[in-house]
Amino acid sequence: MSGTIMSAADIHRALTRIAHEVIERNEGADDIVLLGIPTRGEPLATRLGERIASVEPGFDAAASVGAIDITMYRDDLHRQPTRPIGSTKVPDRGIDDRIVVLVDDVLHTGRTIRAALDAIKDLGRPRAVQLAALVDRGHRELPIRADFVGKNLPTSRRERVDVHLSEIDGEDAVMVTERGDK
Repeated sequence: MSGTIMSAADIHRALTRIAHEVIERNEGADDIVLLGIPTRGEPLATRLGERIASVEPGFDAAASVGAIDITMYRDDLHRQPTRPIGSTKVPDRGIDDRIVVLVDDVLHTGRTIRAALDAIKDLGRPRAVQLAALVDRGHRELPIRADFVGKNLPTSRRERVDVHLSEIDGEDAVMVTERGDK
């Protein structure tokens, strides 16, 4: 399987569906804080916040969306090239006793999410942590699953899933390529 798997319209529909699922599961959006995992989880969290606000008039997306840098919590720092430390932006109301929805583009091994969970514990004590992923490609190495998924996309380990977002890449698309292709 190779090529474009999700178009801009598919991504839009998936985020709209996830927004409704988040609201339904949490019986509203009053206590929800969305934390995007950079790089592409951050704009996805912003978009998700906007979708929730369009359905829940009392939800203030600007005051409920942030980002969580996980760089120093990763377990593969020794394997990766040096990377800059990003910034964590927590909404002013904080995360204590809130429902934190972590937002990421691709759920793969689960290690990024494990790092995000470690980072959250240094920020406060949420009532619950949920996970929203645009794409779940499988191949988990840790017992982590997404609560909200835009598309389940079974892949081989040789394949690569690339999410492009207009805020970063100038277009919205999800593509699958064989490793080594580009």
